[in-house]
Amino acid sequence: MRVDVLALDGVFDLGLSAVLDVFQTANELIVMAALEVPRFEVRTVAMRRTVKTSHGLTVPVQATDGRIPECVVVPAIGFKMPGPLETALARSDVQDAGAALRQWARGGATMSAACVGTFVMAESGLLDGHRATTTWWLGPLFRQRYPSVLLDESNMLVKSGRFVTAGAALGHIDLALWLVRGASPRLASLAARYLIIDTRASQSTYALTDHLVHADPVVQRFEQWARARLKRGFSLDDAAKATGSSKRTLARHMRRVLGKSPLSYFQSLRVERSVHLLRTTDASVEEVATRVGYNDGATLRALLRRRLNIGIREIRRTS
Repeated sequence: MRVDVLALDGVFDLGLSAVLDVFQTANELIVMAALEVPRFEVRTVAMRRTVKTSHGLTVPVQATDGRIPECVVVPAIGFKMPGPLETALARSDVQDAGAALRQWARGGATMSAACVGTFVMAESGLLDGHRATTTWWLGPLFRQRYPSVLLDESNMLVKSGRFVTAGAALGHIDLALWLVRGASPRLASLAARYLIIDTRASQSTYALTDHLVHADPVVQRFEQWARARLKRGFSLDDAAKATGSSKRTLARHMRRVLGKSPLSYFQSLRVERSVHLLRTTDASVEEVATRVGYNDGATLRALLRRRLNIGIREIRRTS
């Protein structure tokens, strides 16, 4: 597989290295395990002659040419907060990258991006109408800038057509392993084992929701109300009254900030509380279910499996 990794100036050091290291490890394992899998032909390409990482290291790059790769990977650029990121996205090299990405997509390449690299992909317009994920704390900014993209930042990896996006930081590894898996599931499994990579199917386990909630007073008041009555259950009428807003206004604020309905976020808080109790206490599943407002453990098990893609044993094993 011909893979072009697009490095823009200020590329996130960990992200770029993670992608390159996964492919290098895969190539080494092909030889070591005598697998009948073609090697990955990986190039680091750029829109400018000189590229430095966010830590100031020089990246050896090749210029883009007429070659259409089979796969394109866009690692993050090292801007973690909205203001600096928006300034970076206005740079000329990012705009030139958008034109190159559109050309590669027209040529049939699989298009992928991780973390803040998803913003670069979205700038090109290619993600319009597609499902995507991004780094969780920048979800509100992503929705504001790209309303035509169907964002789901709760997932670590989202595939939509020929577009694959991954979540924050180590999502670069998940993305690279997913691409390797497309060539050989066994090779991807071997690479993950050698790199000691765990399975992170959801970002919601890691997301610090306070970071997002406190950005909006209506959402903050809803969260305070919800946490106090997880055991009693959800009422949209009561929630609106507690936040001093109408039901429609509350729903609009929740959707804008968190990309969720009030009920969906209420369930997320139940998941959060349940995971905490399962990891820090010896309470049974039935007891935990009662504490978060469910009638039985089966309902809680189904919710955790649906939201986190892992079961009770996996949750308790990671305590």
